[in-house]
Amino acid sequence: MTHQHDIETLIVAAHALTRVAALETQSDTPAAQWRTLTILRARGPLRVGDLARLSRVTQPGMTRLVGQMDDLGLVERSTDAADSRVTIVTVTPLGLEALEAWIVQLTSALAPHFEDLTESEWDALRTAAAILARKTAAVEVAR
Repeated sequence: MTHQHDIETLIVAAHALTRVAALETQSDTPAAQWRTLTILRARGPLRVGDLARLSRVTQPGMTRLVGQMDDLGLVERSTDAADSRVTIVTVTPLGLEALEAWIVQLTSALAPHFEDLTESEWDALRTAAAILARKTAAVEVAR
């Protein structure tokens, strides 16, 4: 038996959850900024090209975003010691603080939508979240 429909349902629901969170928080900050900070927090300093690939944006788009984030103090740019043509991006303490504040804001905005869940539903969500975290981490490490 194939579970493709189950995976599809999960993906569509995750995207819907992201949209609801964006609407609830009324944040004007581009999702790419939060995605970039999350990637840098998990992986550490990265080349702009690698960051663009992982964030699924073009390299010129990532270069612009990194420039904006650098101006805000969320990331730092430096030159790769092995290749001076390459820019390395590192998240700053301010960037980590902003990311944590955003996560708290999202959680608070979404919490009311989940207040009516039973304990068994919370157990199911915890299990699903743990599985997703484990499976996506394994794929991301390999890339």
